[in-house]
Amino acid sequence: MGPAAGSVRARYLVYFQYLGTEFNGVAAIRGSQRAIGVQNYLEEAAKRLNSVVPVKFTISSRTDAGVHALSNAAHLDVQRRSGQPPFSPEVLAEALNAHLRHPAIRVLQAFRVPIDFHARHAATSRTYLYRLATGCHRPDQLSVFERNRCWALRAGCLDVEAMQEAAQHLLGTHDFSAFQSAGSPATSSVRTLRRASVSPDLGSPFVLPQENRLQFWNLEFESQSFLYRQVRRMTAVLVAVGLGALMPAQVKVILESRDPLGRHQTRVAPAHGLFLKSVQYGSFGGNPACVQQESQGPGGKEAPTRLDKKSPAAPKSRQPGVRGLLPLGP
Repeated sequence: MGPAAGSVRARYLVYFQYLGTEFNGVAAIRGSQRAIGVQNYLEEAAKRLNSVVPVKFTISSRTDAGVHALSNAAHLDVQRRSGQPPFSPEVLAEALNAHLRHPAIRVLQAFRVPIDFHARHAATSRTYLYRLATGCHRPDQLSVFERNRCWALRAGCLDVEAMQEAAQHLLGTHDFSAFQSAGSPATSSVRTLRRASVSPDLGSPFVLPQENRLQFWNLEFESQSFLYRQVRRMTAVLVAVGLGALMPAQVKVILESRDPLGRHQTRVAPAHGLFLKSVQYGSFGGNPACVQQESQGPGGKEAPTRLDKKSPAAPKSRQPGVRGLLPLGP
């Protein structure tokens, strides 16, 4: 018999966040390259779980170098040795955090899910947030705590009403070829943009009162999925509208052109202003606490989770130590 004989494989959905400044994106970098992805650190921490089969993270939403995530998601399988019960979701999350070797990554919560659950394919909605700052005439005028967390514009103001009008042309189902960068693996460039909003931010807590020349703005986009760099390209065009370089009606013309190399489509907003805000899954939504854990079944085995509104809500992840797992080396 092989080493996996009699062992139980459990699948988990894990929510995690990171500051992307020091990473070459979320995806793992394989081989001898010096650039490292967030996934590399997650899988390195997962080695200490002593799974019979190496643990691989299947990431829900890929992000580029420098892009941040308030909440990304992934699924992973852990197969413990025969006679050992599956880890509870709380212990799994605590163990991963205990062994993560980079301070800019944190596991938020983990949940048991059916063995056929897929973090990328099952996602029904993704929301991205892009942060702008106006009134920053020189790079050194931006708070050190906000650097690499927003796009600092030299302009003193933006025509937000024009940006909001322009954003309406992007809503709905369209061929977004004009906002797609080369290198996209997507077979179709048709997407449905459910939300595109431009709103003032109440203000950064990292900006001093005497720096009131600075103003912050939030752009949010929601869709089931996005094309490669679609959000950053849409942001750049909306900023051009806000600065008066484009009229709102021209955004519709750009969209209908389906030309990613047009005059106004060549600029891409910087990666460091972009955040993946949330990933949602069907009826249990995007809040990690709404995902249902598997219940304990007869004979000490865990029964498959029913991912519907009738299932009892999963308890919030606790933050005690990970005694009993730390010596294993997860």
